[in-house]
Amino acid sequence: MAESSVASFLEKLGNLASQEASLFGEVEGQVRLLRNELEWMRLFLEYADARRRYDKRLKLWVNQIRDAAHDAEDVLDEFMFKVEHKRQQRLHRLKFLRFLPSCVSVADKLPFIQELNDHITEINITIEKILANKKRYGIENPSTSEAWSSSNEVPYVKSVKELLVEAGETTETRRVVVSIVGMGGLGKTTLAKKVYNDVKQHFDCDAWVYVSLEYRTRDLLFEILNCVTNEKRIMTESDSEAAVGIELRNFLSTKKYLIVMDDIWCTQVWKGLNAYLPIEGYGSRVLITSRNKEVVLHANSHLHELHPLNEMESEELFLRKMGSSTLAWPQGLEKLGKEIVAKCKGLPLATVMLGGLLSMKEKTQFSWQKVLDSKDWHLSQGPNSCLGILALSYNDLPNYLKSCFLYCGIFPENSKVKSSELIRLWIAEGFVQTRGAETLEDLAEDYLYELIQRNMIQVDKRDRLDGRVKSCRMHDFLRDLAISEAKDAKLFEGAGNRIRLPTPIVRLVNLQTLDLDGNLLCLPCKIWKLQQLRHLNCPGGIVSRKPFTERFFINGDLGVHQLTNLQTLALQGGEWLEGDGLGQLTQLRQLKIMGGLTPYLKEGFFKSIAQLTALENLKLINFSSKRKTIVSGFMSFSHHTRLQKLVLGGRLEILPVDTGFYPPNLLQLKLWETELEQDPMSILGELPNLRILKLLWNSYVGKKMNCSEGRFHQLEFLHMEHLSNLEDFTVEEGAMPKLRTLQMEWFWKMKKFPDGLLGLRNLQELNLLHCSNELLKEVFQTQGEDWNRIRLITSQTHPISDNTSFILLDDTGFH
Repeated sequence: MAESSVASFLEKLGNLASQEASLFGEVEGQVRLLRNELEWMRLFLEYADARRRYDKRLKLWVNQIRDAAHDAEDVLDEFMFKVEHKRQQRLHRLKFLRFLPSCVSVADKLPFIQELNDHITEINITIEKILANKKRYGIENPSTSEAWSSSNEVPYVKSVKELLVEAGETTETRRVVVSIVGMGGLGKTTLAKKVYNDVKQHFDCDAWVYVSLEYRTRDLLFEILNCVTNEKRIMTESDSEAAVGIELRNFLSTKKYLIVMDDIWCTQVWKGLNAYLPIEGYGSRVLITSRNKEVVLHANSHLHELHPLNEMESEELFLRKMGSSTLAWPQGLEKLGKEIVAKCKGLPLATVMLGGLLSMKEKTQFSWQKVLDSKDWHLSQGPNSCLGILALSYNDLPNYLKSCFLYCGIFPENSKVKSSELIRLWIAEGFVQTRGAETLEDLAEDYLYELIQRNMIQVDKRDRLDGRVKSCRMHDFLRDLAISEAKDAKLFEGAGNRIRLPTPIVRLVNLQTLDLDGNLLCLPCKIWKLQQLRHLNCPGGIVSRKPFTERFFINGDLGVHQLTNLQTLALQGGEWLEGDGLGQLTQLRQLKIMGGLTPYLKEGFFKSIAQLTALENLKLINFSSKRKTIVSGFMSFSHHTRLQKLVLGGRLEILPVDTGFYPPNLLQLKLWETELEQDPMSILGELPNLRILKLLWNSYVGKKMNCSEGRFHQLEFLHMEHLSNLEDFTVEEGAMPKLRTLQMEWFWKMKKFPDGLLGLRNLQELNLLHCSNELLKEVFQTQGEDWNRIRLITSQTHPISDNTSFILLDDTGFH
């Protein structure tokens, strides 16, 4: 984490050097000295960060380096702020923005340059003292800690027979690879050990090798060779990696072997060893354990993924560790015991640790209550503690992922976090550094998936169409680890489930994300000056009107077009929509505009939307009482090849008939109060890629709707709600062949169930919410094979009898 602080400063220093090259003639010497020292420190800290937890001297030394880097970063921020403030003062006097770049000369910066030089000199002196302290107080170069060996008390999750069957226990003679994967503390090693001990007698030779964080392929090959040959050779300098590997391969080529590779951390391990393990003949087996799913996927193995224990399994393990032969709770302690076990959240490692702790204490309510009330029993220090074991996964993270992981600790316990929100926050905090031509958003998404692969973050929900992660969560113990490490790194301070961030940033000139979703607020018109903004997500935000003297700048430098870095824009409609400024935000990926849009639905607005061809998600909702059509005839989405999600709210009157009008790759469409008078299904059914369709709240005001043969080839989800005039819904044979979910709400005038739905063999879920009594009776009382199948997949909330239960379902729509 300290290494990340140094790396962040060095990148900022590089950016400043390119932006303010003229100042380096004055401070070049001190800056070069600072850069060189911190570069060496950064390399050292890659190793020191992992060890500082268990060495107080090293921890103090690392923290002092981090603080020095933060001080240096603050000095640069202050310099940049003062230069920008000087520009703003000139702007206020000149009242003319377009000459701004030439307004601040080197002479204007001289006082700031001298101050910068003084501060950097002080920091260099401080760093020199920190480096001297390392030698003075005998702080040695760090080495990684030994790994923890699982206790035999961790439960045997699956029998050997079941695991081998999953691995392909047949007459197959080719080698089979089995992988056990899961987060730290789930018992991967213990499960592997049990499998190994139970089946190794069925093999000609076997080997168990522990890989660890630091490994040498030659050493691993030599260890395997010694195991399978039952020899105790001593490796010499002549034993090269290739020589040892060839000798091993030759020996195994005529054997049925079993090799266990415990705790593999990276794919390079498998690449190095696999080349010397014969594949053909004899039905050999390789068993891998890893916390990183990428490793096991790379090995093309049969995956056995471990998950947290359920309540019964946790209590059984706890009692066994307590030494209870009958698996019965001590008298009067069952309630307390169950509450204590619940704190373990299904993690076998924690359950074993806590059971062992209580086995040594008096079996009294007082002693057990004391343990229950403890908030930090699983935060004890040391490489063999619960937190210390989980910290192995953290220490193995690349430095660019550590800050991202720690930041996840700011969210409340058990919370579900939107991936898009997390990505925006990572970028806003400066955790995502540029890499080639990739956008920061794409790079941050790669970070998220890597943390998921490493079992540091869990997937909560995926997009039903493309499988991308929509929301994620963090195991409670990993969250505790993140908070503990973040406190040491001074990233933030935790207080229960609420996190108090450091002093708010007041230098808004570098602000990249303003996320106030769910808040009604008024934004100052000067919001347009924040040129570094990438995400302005304030769907309830209204931008205040400009002072009269500045209104002629609507299309000038005080307009929305100044925010050319924007990726996300969500605001209430207002005068900022006038002119063509919106169309210049060509990097926009998400655009959400709501409110009284009627005054702004003019040619300039529609042309601007047409120019935003990078859009992926577009939402336009017009709440005006005198509503104007939200889409005019001259507006086309044909060039929006990236647009996949479209929400339109407000009067449309009629849908364009030409399918070339619509985004060619549209996946999701939601219409709300569009008041269409003509049946939309004949037109929308021609969209080639449409997967999700929502017709809500009088989006169609007609009485009849028909899905004709051959329409909606790709549609999987259809939601129709409050189409208050609809009486007849017809589905012809061959329509919607891939439909999986149909949700119909508030259909009081529809008395008959659409017969065509009986033939949809892929339909898996039918929700009839607040529909007419006649329609529900037909569904639940008509006899026949098709009707029986429909009833099995149907949920409903409007009772047709006193015995009908109410089932409430969440809206599965997109936002």
